[in-house]
Amino acid sequence: MSMNNKLLLGKRIKELRKIKGFTQEKLSELVGIDSKHLSRVECGINFPSLDLLNNIANTLEVEPSVLFQTNHLKDRKTLLSEIKAILNKQTDEKIKLFYRILQDIVD
Repeated sequence: MSMNNKLLLGKRIKELRKIKGFTQEKLSELVGIDSKHLSRVECGINFPSLDLLNNIANTLEVEPSVLFQTNHLKDRKTLLSEIKAILNKQTDEKIKLFYRILQDIVD
């Protein structure tokens, strides 16, 4: 797994941990690891084992696949580039629809 993917996974775990209201210490206690190890996972330094990923997912009450739903955590430049690539492949009608949807969201 690339460093970028490790970082995104770590950010996602941190995001879900905070949503659940857990500190690093609490989550690490619940999954049976040292809080320093969890910190390194959340920083993208260490990659957790499959068993640990399952324990984290179970403790956070999410499916393991949810831990890998990280597209929204990409940086602004990457997101804008990917949005542009998607839009460039669309018909004029779909682009107009996207525009109306975006206008509704920001208004």
